[in-house]
Amino acid sequence: MNMLGLLAHVVPATVDTPDIDDSTSFWRWDFAWEVLPQMLSSFLQVTLLVTVVGTMIAVVLGLVIAILIRLLPKPLSLLVTWIANFIRMTPIVVQLLVLFYGFVWMEPMTIALLVYGVHYSTYMSEVYRAGIDSVPTGQWEATTALSMPATRTWRRVIIPQALRSTVPSLGNYAISMFKDTPFLISISVMEMVTTALEIGGFTYRYIETITIAGLIFLIASYGTAVLVNRLEKALAYAH
Repeated sequence: MNMLGLLAHVVPATVDTPDIDDSTSFWRWDFAWEVLPQMLSSFLQVTLLVTVVGTMIAVVLGLVIAILIRLLPKPLSLLVTWIANFIRMTPIVVQLLVLFYGFVWMEPMTIALLVYGVHYSTYMSEVYRAGIDSVPTGQWEATTALSMPATRTWRRVIIPQALRSTVPSLGNYAISMFKDTPFLISISVMEMVTTALEIGGFTYRYIETITIAGLIFLIASYGTAVLVNRLEKALAYAH
């Protein structure tokens, strides 16, 4: 998509380029309300979608990685650890660009969901690993004494206890994913911050759009933190 097409897609038809007097005003409430629907649309359709789906992928895949590292024979465990470390230590924008230019048949949004999910799964796997290691040795010995199958041991004993201590850190990574979504512009995915910059560049008004983007991020991050806190309390109560 060329720049004119991009601007036409991002900027609402009702947004007019401000005149000289308008451009000297520090804040215009009418302009802020005018662009708010477009900002919310970008947030819901891209920023929130990538964060929610990416977090779901990362939560599940991170747990799988942590379990594999513990159960696999040492050579394979070291290989999985090396791959996870490589992904974690590589900038997420580089991973986006590699897939974008190397797998041209994939949709940019599909690439975004995969990269964010896999990238953050490597961080969450370390959180899970610490949670699993924190399970008392007596719990492992008790399941062995009871001849409990391995799958049931993990499902009913180890994972529930490990989750109680990992929920806050997992929530923090979900919030971090929100703040990393502006990197999506590198693969031509218009998330909320990029939309704010494009509208600002077209109308010569950045204060309103950037402030709105910041407030939406703040509200979304705070809401996520509240949910994580409630989940942590619920798991503690279940214990």
